Amino acid sequence: MGSVRTVDLPDGPNGETRTTEMTNLEWALRYVKTKIQEMIFNGRKTDQCGVIVFGSETTDNIINDKSGGYENVEDYIPIGQPNSGTLAKLDALEASSVTGDPIDALIVAIETQAQYLAKKKTWTRKIALVTDGQSEIETEDWEATVDKMNDLDIRFTVVGVDFDDPDWGYEEEDKSELKRNNEKFFRELVDRVKEDNGVLGTCAHALEEVGRPEQKMVRSTLMATTIRLGNPDRDPEQAIEIMVKASKATAIQRPATMKKFALRLGDGDEMQVDEEEADPNKPSVFSQLKMRTEYYVDRNPRAEDDDGDVKMEKEDEDALLLEGDDTQTKKEGKEEALEQVEKEELIRGFKYGTTYAPCPDGQFPRLDTIKGITICGFFPKSNFRRELSMGEIQYIWGDPSSPKQQVALSSLAKAMDDDGKIAIARWVSRDGMDPKMGVLAPCIFEKVDCLLWAQMPFADDVRKYAFASLDNLVSKKGETLTEHPYLPTEDQLEAMDNFVDAMDLMDAGEKDENGVRQQWFSTAESFNPAIHRIKQAIFHCAVVSDIATNPLPPPHPDLLTFLEPPSRALKRAKQPLEACKKAFNVKQVPKRVGKAKKEDHAYAPDEADAELLLNQNQKGSAPLRGQSTFISSAAAGASSSSQSQSQTQTRLKITGNDSGSETEPESDGEDLLLNAPAASSSKKGKTPLALPTPARSVSPKARGKGNAGDDDDEVDPGRAPGRIIGSTNPLKDFKKNLAQGDVVSKAVEDLGAVITEVVLKPFAKRRSDEMVECMTELRRVSLEEDEVDAWNAFLQDLKNKCLAPKPAGNATFWRTVQEVGRPLSLISDKEAKKHGGTSQYTEKQVKEFVGAS
Repeated sequence: MGSVRTVDLPDGPNGETRTTEMTNLEWALRYVKTKIQEMIFNGRKTDQCGVIVFGSETTDNIINDKSGGYENVEDYIPIGQPNSGTLAKLDALEASSVTGDPIDALIVAIETQAQYLAKKKTWTRKIALVTDGQSEIETEDWEATVDKMNDLDIRFTVVGVDFDDPDWGYEEEDKSELKRNNEKFFRELVDRVKEDNGVLGTCAHALEEVGRPEQKMVRSTLMATTIRLGNPDRDPEQAIEIMVKASKATAIQRPATMKKFALRLGDGDEMQVDEEEADPNKPSVFSQLKMRTEYYVDRNPRAEDDDGDVKMEKEDEDALLLEGDDTQTKKEGKEEALEQVEKEELIRGFKYGTTYAPCPDGQFPRLDTIKGITICGFFPKSNFRRELSMGEIQYIWGDPSSPKQQVALSSLAKAMDDDGKIAIARWVSRDGMDPKMGVLAPCIFEKVDCLLWAQMPFADDVRKYAFASLDNLVSKKGETLTEHPYLPTEDQLEAMDNFVDAMDLMDAGEKDENGVRQQWFSTAESFNPAIHRIKQAIFHCAVVSDIATNPLPPPHPDLLTFLEPPSRALKRAKQPLEACKKAFNVKQVPKRVGKAKKEDHAYAPDEADAELLLNQNQKGSAPLRGQSTFISSAAAGASSSSQSQSQTQTRLKITGNDSGSETEPESDGEDLLLNAPAASSSKKGKTPLALPTPARSVSPKARGKGNAGDDDDEVDPGRAPGRIIGSTNPLKDFKKNLAQGDVVSKAVEDLGAVITEVVLKPFAKRRSDEMVECMTELRRVSLEEDEVDAWNAFLQDLKNKCLAPKPAGNATFWRTVQEVGRPLSLISDKEAKKHGGTSQYTEKQVKEFVGAS
C-alpha cells in the first residue's frame, strides 16, 4: 500500500489540469474516513465502528491473545462511537514493509464483532475489507469463514485498489499474477455470501459512491397519545377515545450550522506581551466564538401620538438614508443616551400591533389543556387548502399492543376515506402545553390504516392581502378599459398558453419498458444542493491534509440531475417561445456601459442636441430660446418608442446666470408618479436638481466645502459596472459594504482597483491624501480578514504602474507612499501569522519594498 499513485484534482481557475501524488494507503483511507465521517455527522449512538489493520508490524487481537496465531493483525481502533480522534488515528497510519493475510484479518473482525454484539442481537453487522490485493492469502477453509458470516447475517464489502470493474468501465493494465489471482479469489468469496450481502468494487468507484447524496433515513420514536371525538367527561356515552401512537413521516433537514472561530490573542491569566516581543514560533490558537447578548435602554424622551404609541422621529428616518457630519453628531449623542442594563431588570413584552403588552412572568397564563388529539369537526377533502400546511407530517397509528384500538382507528380512517372527509383537530402534546391546530387525513396502506397529521395556522396567523384586478382596469373617469398595454390580447394569451403547455415535465423523462415516457422530476431522486454540498465540503476538509493543494471536487452528478432542464422540453418549447417573443414584442435591452467621469468642466447641451432629447410624443412642444431641456435618467435608458412613452421627463427652465441659476419645473399632463417627488421636493425647500457648473473636486474634503444644501444623493458615486466601490467616495463605500455582510473579498478587490485608477488619472495630486487614507484602511482590513495575498498583489501592481514612464505612471504618489513607509508596505509572514494567515514575504523584504524606488 506504499506505492505512489497520481490522483486527478479539479481543474484550476483557468481550466488547467491539476494532479497530486499520494500513496495507495492514503487514497484508500479516503473511503474509510468518509464512511466514518457519515457516522459522526449523523450522531446516532447505534452507529459504531472499529478498525483492524493487517500487515502491521505489531500483533494485537483477541484471537492471538487466546490461542496465538493470526500474526501481523492489529485491533487498531476498538469498536465504539467514532469521533474526531478516530479520524486522527487513521491519519497516523503509514504503509509498512510487512505483509499480512486479509483472511486472518477478516476472521479477527468477525470474532471481535461477534463478541461486542453478543447482547445486541438486533444490530446490523457490516464488514468492509480494503486491500490492494498484493498480499499472500491462505485460502484453506475459507468457505467456513463465509458460512459464519452468513449465519451472523453480516453485510460484506470488498474495496480493492485498482481492481477490475467491468460495470464501471475500469481495467488495470500490467497487473501482477498475484493480484490477478487474489481478485479472482475475492470474487468467489463475495459470490458465496448469501443474498445481496456481498459487494466487490474498485476503490475509485467506491469513492464516487460515498460522495453520492443520500436521504437521512431514521426510525422515529412512537409517542403515545389519545384521539377524542366528543367529550368523555361530560357525555361518555356519545364520546369516543382511541389510544394511538404518533411518529414522524417527514422531518425538516437543514444544512450543517457554521461555527465562527477567531484567533485567540492571549489567555486571561497570561500577561499580555507586546506584538514585537511575541514569540513568532508559538502556534496560533483558534477558539470558537460564542454569542453574547447585552441589553441597552434608550433614555431619550420620545413623543407619543394620540393612542399612546411611540412615534418615530423624523430625524431617525432620515438617519437611515443620509449620512453626514450633522447626522453623525446626532448618532453619537443618541449612543451616549444608551444605558446598559442587566437582563433581570427587564420585563418581557409581546408586540400587539404598534404597542407592547408587558408580561412580568415571562409568559401569559397557559390554557388548562389536557394531553391528546381532539377532533373538532369534519369537512370535505376538496376544501383543504394545501398551501396552509405547516412543517412536518406525522403518522397516527393505532396502539400496536392493542388490536381493539387498531380496529377502532382503522374504522375511523376508512369511514373518512369513503366519505371523502378530513378532520379539523386540536393537538396538545402534554398537559398544560399550548395547543396546535391541524388536520387529520386518512391514509390507507395495504396492510394497515392510519391517519396523517398536518399542522395548520390559526386564523390570526393568516394574512389576507387584497390586490387590484390584473384583467380589469378602470380609468380616472371611472370607465372600464378593454384595450391597454397592461391588458393582454387574445393572441398573447394563446401564445402564453402554448408556451406553458410545451414546458410540461410529466412526459419529458425517459421511456419505460413499454415505451411510454415518464415524468422528468421525482421528489425521491432530488436532493437539496445546500445540504449535500456543504456536507461534501465538510467531509473533504476532514479527509485531505491541505485544502489549497487538494481542493474540493465538483458536486456528485446525482446532485446536478434536476438543475438543468430536460432536452425534450427545451426542444418542444422552442417554437412557442419564439411565438411569445413576437406576440409580446420582447426585445433584448442592451447593457448600459457607464462612462468614466472626466475631471473637466461640464457644459449645458446645445439647443440642437437638447431638441433631440425631448419626448417626441409631447404635443408639438419645442424648446424655447434661452431654455435648455434635460431628459430624466429613466427616459435616457429607453430602448424603443413604446418604452419612451411610458417614461417621464422633467423640463427645467433656466433663469438668471450660471452662478445663481434657479430651476422651475414644468410638468405636462402626461407626467405621472415619477415627476411627483421632484416637484414636491422643490416646494418643500429642498435642494433643487444640480445644474451643469464647473466640476468640483470629487474628494470628500472638497465636497465638504460645497454648498450647505448639497446632498449625497445628487453626487454620482462613480461605480463602474460590476463594482461595489465607487470612485467618488471610495472609503465610505468600502466601510458601508463591510458593515452590510460577507463581501470582504469583493470590497478589497474593488477598492484596490479604484485606488489604482484614481492615482493614474490626471490631476491625481488633489486626492493624494485621500488615497493614502484608503490604502491604510485597505491594509488593515486585508490583514484582519485574511486577504493578505490580495493586498500584496495590489501593492506590487500599484508600484509597477506608478513607476512606469510618463505619462502613464505617477512617481510622485509612490514617493508619498514611501514617506509613510512600513505601515503601507507589504504584509509580512510574521504579521499574517498573528492573525491566522500566511504570507510569502519576510520582514526584511517588506522593509526593502517601500525603500526601493
